[in-house]
Amino acid sequence: MFKPLPLDAARHLPLWRRPTTLLFVMALCMPIAFNAWSALLNNFVIEAAQFDGADIGLLHTVREIPGFLAIGVIAVILFVREQVLGMVSLMLLGVATAFTAWFPSLGGILTITMLSSIGFHYYETVNQSLQLQWLPKAKAPQMLGWLVAAGSAATLVVYGLIVLFWEPLNLSYNLVFMTAGGATALIALFCLLAYPQFDSPTPQTKKLILRRRYWLYYALQFMAGARRQIFVVFAGFMMVEKFGFEVHEVTGLFLINLVINMVAAPLLGRFVAHFGERRTLIFEYSGLALVFALYGGIYWFSWGVVLAACLYVVDHVLFALALALKTYFQKIADPADIAPTAAVAFTINHIAAVFLPVLLGLLWVISPGAVFALAALMALVSLGLSCLIPRHPEAGNETVFSKYASRAPAE
Repeated sequence: MFKPLPLDAARHLPLWRRPTTLLFVMALCMPIAFNAWSALLNNFVIEAAQFDGADIGLLHTVREIPGFLAIGVIAVILFVREQVLGMVSLMLLGVATAFTAWFPSLGGILTITMLSSIGFHYYETVNQSLQLQWLPKAKAPQMLGWLVAAGSAATLVVYGLIVLFWEPLNLSYNLVFMTAGGATALIALFCLLAYPQFDSPTPQTKKLILRRRYWLYYALQFMAGARRQIFVVFAGFMMVEKFGFEVHEVTGLFLINLVINMVAAPLLGRFVAHFGERRTLIFEYSGLALVFALYGGIYWFSWGVVLAACLYVVDHVLFALALALKTYFQKIADPADIAPTAAVAFTINHIAAVFLPVLLGLLWVISPGAVFALAALMALVSLGLSCLIPRHPEAGNETVFSKYASRAPAE
């Protein structure tokens, strides 16, 4: 069970015990706790602790601190295998989610959110690393698309149950949190005990790595983290605060996103494989800039709830194209750099996440439309950076400037 097994030897295992299957089980497991928490969060904090925009901004700042400290994964994997760390982190996420409703105060919610966030962010760091190590480059875009679809399917079941039974059975926050968190913790424990410890072909460098040739990847990660916060923190909060959405209505909106993602994510993976990372990211960031500008218009021009709901769905689909950023790095990276760079990238991704939610929460109180205008500008910056990705990225050809750098000595 805990004896390392070379990745090449895994093809002789039963299908259910292979590395790719484990990635799918993990993709099914994490969203159960995380997305149940997300679906109930805005209503729970408003009803239980009377949160306003400033409070929700503070909560998400606290939630993102472990993401900023994800670089600590490099130190942890000196003593613990990545696969084991991923399963333990999933269990922490599940247990912390299960106890969320036990602490209905600002201090209690912040504390339990910090614990669940440690589990989530350390799991995500390790998960991204294992995906890029275990999936072959030729198949990575399509497989990542299928993994997104699998996560959407798991979340669809959770949201479907909430929508169907929240009002008829008068479900409580505590029951839903306990059920979803407990399920994630138990599945993670099963994965820890049932699967071999897979050894990747290339041993991972277990120290801090910052390489100049990865600068564009770092910049794109930074902007993605800043832009994502506005969607995660304020788009859903808008639906509750401005339009008065109840739990089952918010969850119903999530359900629409999930059904679309289940169908679209594999197609988006093929889209990345066919058109390449450069074109995909240009398309994503152009769309996001337009969506955020229209979000602002909802406040400036008093546009209605139907447009807001449609934008929320489009926003969610466009974010699925972020898998192109993963495959861009996979193509330019030294195979030994994947684990440490995943940790560094996660930290870079969360630099803005630590201070943006609380600052934008204060701005939200003054002008919600200004928050979305700022997001549109961030998307435009990301669009400019994506234009620097070459059509065929690889080691030595990381940006459109690489060809000029390689010519410099000859000239």
